Amino acid sequence: MRRAAALFRITGTNMTSLVTGGAGFIGSHVAELLDAAGEQVVVLDDLSGGFVENIVGQRTQFVQGSVTDAALVNRLFEEHRFDHVYHLAAYAAEGLSHFIRHYNYENNVLGSMNLINASVNHGVKVFVFTSSIAVYGSNQLPMTEELTPRPEDPYGIGKYAVELDLAAAHEMFGLDYVIFRPHNVYGERQNIGDRYRNVIGIFMSQILKGEPMTVFGDGRQTRAFSYIADVAPAIAHCVHRPAAFNQVFNIGADQPYSVLDLAQAVAKALGAEPALRHLEARKEVVHAYSSHDKVRRVLGDLTGNVPLDEGIARMAAWVRMVGARESSRFTRVEVPKNMPRSWAEFSV
Repeated sequence: MRRAAALFRITGTNMTSLVTGGAGFIGSHVAELLDAAGEQVVVLDDLSGGFVENIVGQRTQFVQGSVTDAALVNRLFEEHRFDHVYHLAAYAAEGLSHFIRHYNYENNVLGSMNLINASVNHGVKVFVFTSSIAVYGSNQLPMTEELTPRPEDPYGIGKYAVELDLAAAHEMFGLDYVIFRPHNVYGERQNIGDRYRNVIGIFMSQILKGEPMTVFGDGRQTRAFSYIADVAPAIAHCVHRPAAFNQVFNIGADQPYSVLDLAQAVAKALGAEPALRHLEARKEVVHAYSSHDKVRRVLGDLTGNVPLDEGIARMAAWVRMVGARESSRFTRVEVPKNMPRSWAEFSV
């Protein structure tokens, strides 16, 4: 990612950007790239899934708080007059979203509306939003941007709602935006203590604790697992590419792998035997991977294609250094009916 940062050192100068979720996984990498390019960066994060130590930029200011706090959001826009907004804050547990519908929409939709309102009112130049491949649901493969989204869970529904609202804000107020639909991103700084999301992190944490890797169903679900360095530069620097404005881009890896194949690769990277414990199947899209022809045409020099084994090896080296982590118990389940037993045992 240093190469991409160097490319934009001049164009980033004197710009001020807000990165929501900037203490989290993808957000911290985006904030680091912006800081390295010479921008003034303000990170807004409530630390529900991120860590202060993820914020590494020398020109980056950290503000602890939530995008659901409209007064705080408006104060930050008044104080800093942001040129660009990078909205990566979300509670991104897709499977869990069925059971936390109000919490999901409050954080992921209503919080986004606070940011869009403030962006319009304060003349933000470009609003960058990380949506998700979840908007497609079970759809034609590989998924392309021309497909009609059919999200199957509240997380995907919420992401698509924000996409539609950004399009409406552009038509009504002229707010330019760029939307990315990343998928299954992994790498350094991921919260490996989260029990509800990020399967690679879950597997690594379980191995470090001497536990078997837990697999929902038969493990034949397929995903294209995307290394962080392949997606963060395009998100960070798209604001300097007018051809990307008011467009939606899939971004991530091309090659799908089964969860069983993934478990083998993770165990190999950590020098462990691939011990598995199969759990009851949960309701989820079985096969999900997308085409990236469009993003390569417009932002190709900012995307990469790190092979799965190499990316997992890099993440494993970082995980060995930081060690296993434990996440706190999630206490805001709203609908316990049909929740996977392994989650219900950990939730209240």
